[in-house]
Amino acid sequence: MFRYTERKGLDLGLVGWVKNTSKGTVMGQVQGPQHLVNEMKLWLSKEGSPFCRISRAVFKNEKKIPKLELSGFSTRF
Repeated sequence: MFRYTERKGLDLGLVGWVKNTSKGTVMGQVQGPQHLVNEMKLWLSKEGSPFCRISRAVFKNEKKIPKLELSGFSTRF
C-alpha cells in the first residue's frame, strides 16, 4: 500500500506521510495545493493500491495552512 501511496503523493507534488494503525486502518497527513490534496483524497477513497480493500475513507482535521509544514512523502512505521 505504502509504495503506491508514496508514489501517488510524490507524483502529485504533495508532502506528507502514511502509516498502518494497530486497528488495521491507515492514517496520515497530506499537504499541498487544495486541488491536488482533493485529487489525492479521491485516489485514496476510490482506488488506492492494487492490494488494498477500501471500505470507507474518512478525512478529519482539515485546515488551510499558510505554508507547507512537512517535506517529502514517506511511510512511517
